[in-house]
Amino acid sequence: MLEVKNLKYSYNNDYQALKGVSLKIERGEMVALLGKNGAGKSTLFLHLNGIYEPDEGQVFIDGEELKYDKKSLLKFRQKVGIVFQNPDDQIFAPTVEEDVAFGPLNLKLPMEEVQNRVEEALERVGMSGYEKTAPHHLSGGQKKRVAIAGILAMKPEIMVLDEPTAGLDPQGVTNLSALLKELNEEGITIIISTHEVDLVPDYANRTFVMVDGELIAEGTPKEIFSQPNILEQANLKVPIVTELFQQLEKDGFDMEGDYPLTIDEARYKFLKLINKN
Repeated sequence: MLEVKNLKYSYNNDYQALKGVSLKIERGEMVALLGKNGAGKSTLFLHLNGIYEPDEGQVFIDGEELKYDKKSLLKFRQKVGIVFQNPDDQIFAPTVEEDVAFGPLNLKLPMEEVQNRVEEALERVGMSGYEKTAPHHLSGGQKKRVAIAGILAMKPEIMVLDEPTAGLDPQGVTNLSALLKELNEEGITIIISTHEVDLVPDYANRTFVMVDGELIAEGTPKEIFSQPNILEQANLKVPIVTELFQQLEKDGFDMEGDYPLTIDEARYKFLKLINKN
């Protein structure tokens, strides 16, 4: 559904942020882009609906190339919605309702359709009742949800979220995870960037690893986290539950195959170890 071919982008003569990035993402996938701060994740995301224009390379949606004229940009931005890391970079209208309505209004939809989309999007993110609230009165987590609602109101085929859990409390992270899984099950392709390795196995069925403007690996979370050389190169660690079972193996427990990556996998593995011993 989404294809990036040999994207290169420099902010100035001294700093090349993307060094020939190529990737393909299939319709309906939920994928994670892993990398430390400064790896180029945000820069790549800003190319996916034409916010940035590359020095070289191409972006395709459903086989159609993104061009940088007004008509092509509008079409692509309907299909690809980006949620920025900092919601203050995205929310600008005087009220929550006006902010979520901004995108649909630009599509020149009938007012009744705009209102329906606003109500539906705010309900999906748990922000019904805040329509008349000024965004500066909201918490960071509430602003994040409003930013997501603004994208949902455009009814995108692809949602791109840059560090979606940044600034959220634990309950906010849980709620966001549930929402993204729900949207993905409804057919929306989800792409997230993060350096929070504990979240990736819960979110993603495929993972890309980025270092210094280049993609250095891709695979399932299990494939990626089983390669210490890749993690070391990207300055990443394994999920904490995986680290626990690595320590148990050093203490003499036989892991009998792969290390667990999630709490559910760890529970199953731990019960097997108890029953065996």
